[in-house]
Amino acid sequence: MTAVRPTTKHAVPSAGDICRLSAVELTEKIRHRQLSVREVVAAFLDRIEAVNPLVNAIVSLREHADILHEADNADAHLARGGDTGSLFGLPIAIKDLALTKGLRTTFGSPIFADFVPEEDDFFVERVRKAGAIIIGKTNVPEFGLGSNTYNTVFGQTLNAFDPALTAGGSSGGAAVALALDMVPVADGSDFGGSLRNPAAYNNVYGFRPSQGLVPAGPDLDVFHAQMGVEGPMGRNVRDMALLLDVQAGYHPRAPLSHDKPGSFLQGVETPAAGGRIAWLGDLDGHLAVEAGILQLCEAALGRFADVSFEAEPLTPEFDFEALWQAFVTLRQASSGCALKVHYDDPSKRRLLKPEAVWEVEHALRLTAPQIHAATVRRSSWHRMLLSLFERFDLIALPAAQVFPFDVATLWPREVAGRAMDSYHRWMQVSALATLGGCPAINVPAGFDSRGRPMGMQLIGRPRGDLSVLRAAAAYEATLPWQAGAC
Repeated sequence: MTAVRPTTKHAVPSAGDICRLSAVELTEKIRHRQLSVREVVAAFLDRIEAVNPLVNAIVSLREHADILHEADNADAHLARGGDTGSLFGLPIAIKDLALTKGLRTTFGSPIFADFVPEEDDFFVERVRKAGAIIIGKTNVPEFGLGSNTYNTVFGQTLNAFDPALTAGGSSGGAAVALALDMVPVADGSDFGGSLRNPAAYNNVYGFRPSQGLVPAGPDLDVFHAQMGVEGPMGRNVRDMALLLDVQAGYHPRAPLSHDKPGSFLQGVETPAAGGRIAWLGDLDGHLAVEAGILQLCEAALGRFADVSFEAEPLTPEFDFEALWQAFVTLRQASSGCALKVHYDDPSKRRLLKPEAVWEVEHALRLTAPQIHAATVRRSSWHRMLLSLFERFDLIALPAAQVFPFDVATLWPREVAGRAMDSYHRWMQVSALATLGGCPAINVPAGFDSRGRPMGMQLIGRPRGDLSVLRAAAAYEATLPWQAGAC
């Protein structure tokens, strides 16, 4: 297998040797004192200084002197024989939807442009305890709404390969920072594809864990809002497993969280050795999909044959339009209601993007029977998935229904000649895993004739996270290129 990486159209210098190392390799070299933490952190800060002005992926970057002082303290700790966590010395930028104690967290909203939290999200606290050095945040759409990363606080994040194209979202800043070697590994979150879509658009990996594997919070609502989850992104599967080992596991303040089944990093050392894949494609024409995407994904499926997987086309007998409407209802009932506090304040309402207002105003019209019907439909889909996983190990679909589009286009109004009736309808393909509470990973699928990246989703049975990661590791070994962008 060659190790050639696709070339970006940005005028960026080649990344140095340190920044091209995987996160796993970096932690090992730091632990064995083959590289100092200061060397690693300084290399990534130099990379950010050279590249970030071109793409705007990392925001709220801390002062270099403060970051390097923290790196020096880490080196001194190591020299004294101090304990090291699994992320010790790695510079990490946290997605700007997650609380970071003492570091500005804006949610991409002018309402929170100067907000500095007094506590960390649960997973952020775990990342700190594992020894990572948090250097800043990664850019997001306002409140994470929409798969195009732009906001009025920091502006647009540009695709890692083409400055004319969107980075996707809502983990767009994280995906671009990874692809251009500005961070060794990244976190993201996913409600409607936000770990999968930007990973596909930037030729990296993004993993949506099973519902409950990574504890959410602290939140006002700890029982209902479970469709959005935190997860890892990486330039390879092992790096994601490294971060997931830190993120995952039960937290007493997240009552629907559960224990992780051992070490994911150790688990992916043995890739999957074959299985059966159900290829859902465009659901027999139900999904509007831009020309060329299905062909790229089918070619990617063909690579699975090299690692003893068999793929079979399949369209489950299910009312997918009703399923999408259930997703819309449940999203409004959670996201829309959560945003209502800002909508109710006239001075803040005018600062909300139209998509946020849309979510709130539709939430206000919902009735309890409508929400109940949506949860029943979701439960029916879960039963359908369980029946499919009696026959198949994985379900595969495209990671997005359109290629990366012009960054000036807020969201696609039309796909393959079909009108899109909402700002997120063009990401309908992502709702299947979300509604099932299933683990789903984006794996790079390739590039079209214009050099636009695309990815493919691999969906596994609920709590089958390790099996999905092991299948992705097997697939990764078949790729003729490395993830990321030169």
